[in-house]
Amino acid sequence: MNAQQTRRALGRYGETLAARRLTQAGMTVLERNWRCGRTGEIDLVARDGDVLVVCEVKTRRTGPFQHPMEAITPAKATRLRDLAQRWLQQHGGAPPGGVRIDLVGIQLPARGAPRVEHVRGVA
Repeated sequence: MNAQQTRRALGRYGETLAARRLTQAGMTVLERNWRCGRTGEIDLVARDGDVLVVCEVKTRRTGPFQHPMEAITPAKATRLRDLAQRWLQQHGGAPPGGVRIDLVGIQLPARGAPRVEHVRGVA
């Protein structure tokens, strides 16, 4: 497996863990990896009651890399809001509870269970 395939596999694994965490929190996962042309991708789209949740997933191996929660820069937050608007346009508009952007950060230690952290309303 080359480096790009390894990163993709790591990302898919993280998204599976994140979807499981959201489901355990009582949310319904509507879509995974929703793409909008060249604009980008929403990792997970979910419903939390009457709120639509656009969820960014960041998976990192434990080590000298930045913490997954540091991955939401102002530019990334703007792009996620734009993608959320496009998703809503294609799926009938905003739900009564509006839209929230969440982040699930996953750290994979060399040994032991992954650490999964869900932060609501990051942007």
